[in-house]
Amino acid sequence: MIQALIGSGHAYEANGHVLFAVAMMAGYGALSGHSRDELIAGARVEVAPYKKDPADFVLWKPSDPVQPGWDSPWGRGRPGWHLECSAMSEKHLGETFDIHGGGQDLIFPHHENEIAQSVCAHDGAPFVKYWMHNGYLTVGGEKMSKSLGNFHTVHDLLDETPGEAIRLALLSANYRQPLDFSMRALEEAKVALDKLYTALRNAKDVKASEDENTFVIRDALEDDLNTRKAIAILHGLATTLNRETDETERQWAKGALIGGAKLLGLLQQDPEDWFKQAAGDLDDVAIGDLIQRRVEARAAKEFIEADRLRDELAANGIVLEDGPGGTIWKRV
Repeated sequence: MIQALIGSGHAYEANGHVLFAVAMMAGYGALSGHSRDELIAGARVEVAPYKKDPADFVLWKPSDPVQPGWDSPWGRGRPGWHLECSAMSEKHLGETFDIHGGGQDLIFPHHENEIAQSVCAHDGAPFVKYWMHNGYLTVGGEKMSKSLGNFHTVHDLLDETPGEAIRLALLSANYRQPLDFSMRALEEAKVALDKLYTALRNAKDVKASEDENTFVIRDALEDDLNTRKAIAILHGLATTLNRETDETERQWAKGALIGGAKLLGLLQQDPEDWFKQAAGDLDDVAIGDLIQRRVEARAAKEFIEADRLRDELAANGIVLEDGPGGTIWKRV
């Protein structure tokens, strides 16, 4: 790729380096929407005497004996980090590919430089059709990072909450906007999922429609990946399932809720399993035993004992719901 850029006049060798000649790239800066002078002022570039232009960036740089390096026509060295990405994407995705993602902080200079070197190395062929830049994940308004020590790993979070709650919390903001992460956000996501799973559990006897009815969610996702709108639609479908009396409408709503949630990786469990997971220190057998003892206490009109058993379950995060069909439980 470097040799192609040199051959077309878009790159030059200087002092063991090979640099991209930004002045030879028409439209440089279009992705970030800034003028060339603005980009130079804000660039993280090394202004070296061998550069023809302060904005020129490195494609190949020399390596000293202790640094990683490879033999090349320009001496032992290594590629610049922009060029690494262009070379890898060409090898695995081709000269033009559909979607390139990344954080907003990579728009300039990294993605701007990727475009420049890839387009010029491929005779003007487009590099990427769609760019999707995500907002920062923050904690208390600060960017989440290892250096600040304000980060959480998914592995640790799974000890506190189900994976679907983590997923829903991350989907709750538009991908281009910052998302302020907190344990409260996870709790709110868990409550929201409880409501959706409750709608499915209450409609366990309703046969879900098998028609292709995920379009209501797809329309939202095809609108700049509008996950917030998609989640709102799921809640609307749950409301329809809860309140609608027409059986055909309920079947459609249940099918749409299950199918639409699947596109987001949500509602992937049986509702009963969802409410029973990680229920305090009690396993299913122990919970069932306590519930049966409470049923027997109520039948014998030993209400003080029945209340005590309910309180014991509640202390372990178990909420009981008494109904005509008996008592069911869920974790809160």
